[in-house]
Amino acid sequence: MIKELFNKPKKKKYATIPSESAKHVPEGIMTKCPQCKKIMYTKELHKNLHVCLHCGYHHSMNVFERRDSFIDEGTFEEFDAELISSNPLNFPNYLEKIEKDRKLTNLNEAVLTGKGQVNGHEIALAIMAANFRMGSMGSVVGEKITRAIEYADQHGIPFVIFTASGGARMQEGVLSLMQMAKTSAALKQLSEHGGLIISIMTHPTTGGVSASFASLGDYNFAEPKALIGFAGRRIIEQTIREKLPEDFQTAEFLLKHGQLDAVIPRLELKDKISTILDIHQSGGEIAW
Repeated sequence: MIKELFNKPKKKKYATIPSESAKHVPEGIMTKCPQCKKIMYTKELHKNLHVCLHCGYHHSMNVFERRDSFIDEGTFEEFDAELISSNPLNFPNYLEKIEKDRKLTNLNEAVLTGKGQVNGHEIALAIMAANFRMGSMGSVVGEKITRAIEYADQHGIPFVIFTASGGARMQEGVLSLMQMAKTSAALKQLSEHGGLIISIMTHPTTGGVSASFASLGDYNFAEPKALIGFAGRRIIEQTIREKLPEDFQTAEFLLKHGQLDAVIPRLELKDKISTILDIHQSGGEIAW
């Protein structure tokens, strides 16, 4: 049963460095967890897929680290790397900011798309980059995601997306908002043709992205404590004139209220997605 996939936590024990000793360690060798405040070797944290060795806090990952942790080695082929943004509204300094992010992230835009294998299962993949214009959705982001969805449809393979975004990209105005409809229409077509859609929401997934393709999976999953929502907490509280719960818009809050199928720790994600792909490939029934 699928439910059993999400109830088997795996724990590992690692040695830590005393706080006093850590003060004399060169910068970058050690990392302090923002949640439990414990200090650990950065190298060990990377080996653990950027998950705190003590409290399970999920540190951020770049798109290449996430790709390598999820896709079988040597199987990834990138799509549409040459697509780059223009400046349709002549927004001041927009192209300069885009160029700065290209150099910072080694990406041409805020999403990496392609195909690859997950434990032998071929998929079409999209991974959004929160460190490129806050993962904002512009016309190129929407186009690349749409093309990846269409590839999955044309080749009869599942589509998997890792979302991370601050929402629509204001520098592109209505052209950015149009991507909500374009990506949603492509997902609808894939679904009507019997395609499998898996959405994995990471921190943060907000704005127009959360209101469109991020929430349209056959399975909607999230990483622990990921921020997921449309408008910000302060705006909502000012609008409804009520204090919101402390855990409002967290993955766990959404799961409790039926808006997610599961919250899956990063260390378990590949195997659990692989099991779902196994079941769908074999035509088995899913029992929650």
